[in-house]
Amino acid sequence: MKIIVLNCGSSSIKYQLFTMPEKDVIAKGLVDKIGLKGACIKHKRMDGKELYAEGEILDHQAGIEYLLGVLIDPEYGSLVTLDEIDAVGHRVVHGAEEFSGSVEITSAVIAALEKSSELAPLHNPPNLKGIYAMQRLLPGVPQAGVFDTAFHQTMPEYSYLYGIPYSLYERHKIRRYGFHGTSHKYVSARACEILGEDISKMKIVTCHLGNGASMAAIKYGKSMDTSMGMTPIEGVMMGTRCGDLDVGALFHIMNKEEINAKIANTLVNKFSGVLGVSGVSSDMRDLENAAAEGNHRAEVALKMYSYRVKKYVGAYAAAMGGIDLIIFTGGIGENDAATRAGVMEGLGFLGIDFDFEMNKGIRGKEIELTKPGSKVKVMVIPTNEELMIANDTYEILAVK
Repeated sequence: MKIIVLNCGSSSIKYQLFTMPEKDVIAKGLVDKIGLKGACIKHKRMDGKELYAEGEILDHQAGIEYLLGVLIDPEYGSLVTLDEIDAVGHRVVHGAEEFSGSVEITSAVIAALEKSSELAPLHNPPNLKGIYAMQRLLPGVPQAGVFDTAFHQTMPEYSYLYGIPYSLYERHKIRRYGFHGTSHKYVSARACEILGEDISKMKIVTCHLGNGASMAAIKYGKSMDTSMGMTPIEGVMMGTRCGDLDVGALFHIMNKEEINAKIANTLVNKFSGVLGVSGVSSDMRDLENAAAEGNHRAEVALKMYSYRVKKYVGAYAAAMGGIDLIIFTGGIGENDAATRAGVMEGLGFLGIDFDFEMNKGIRGKEIELTKPGSKVKVMVIPTNEELMIANDTYEILAVK
């Protein structure tokens, strides 16, 4: 069964073509800068054949037309005809309370997603554009939606509710939803598979650290808490997002700077985090170089980042009544040894015997970073959200 997985952003489409259930990637690529100058497609076949092409790509449907055309191109493609595509899997950011698992895309599902778009106005609309485009371009091919929020629907009420009037939850569904659920689910399951452990008996903290970052407390295979909230702003400090912030401080900023809610939203989403503190960059590599050259603000930003991740590790260990495994994933978690070391420093009291020397050379590979006999294991597990989406799509649609 051939499944194409789409991750549609506001101006980009990431895609991978799988054969299932073998889990083999046939080809993958990126359609970038949709509707902008310099729009392009970057395509790679798994035998090493690559294509880079620029052109006018006005919208998501045009972008999907381009990538489908490349997939059947005689020189760069991997398919003879588009009829070989058996199913489409979509990453959908927000499923609200409607979806606690992946589902086949139907008219009722689309209606629910359109309704929940107000909860994720930057993410769900482009996700829906991908669904609409595939309905037009591959009519009759079944589609599935895999939700960032679904994995966290197991959180108990006391974990996901905010300390605001309950009527606001009832009327507007103001609550913690959490994101990166597909990643948290994948790396926790994969780590237990490598260790030979039963996930239903494990207490795990997953650290998805990238430009967007979130933590999850996974108790016996189910998410019981996560750091991102109703939106992806809450939680640990990120590349350009502020993370946890006193709302009173935000009101004070709005008053003093005489800015409205729209500008304040841009401030905490786009100009805060390590970028805002350092004034240098949202990229950890740039910050580490600047700190090495004596840039105080860059040094503080790095310490703030690690410190806040460390706090969540401790909080989740307390919430679960112990901890068996900590997992680092995401662009920073997988590749930045300094960040991992900063988080692990001082956590020996939890029963972690972290191997700081081994950690130094690790980038993007599955590995355990604790010494033999460590009570709590620490691992790096590169995330694979696309494979999870392909898996769920296959399980839902294979019988069709």
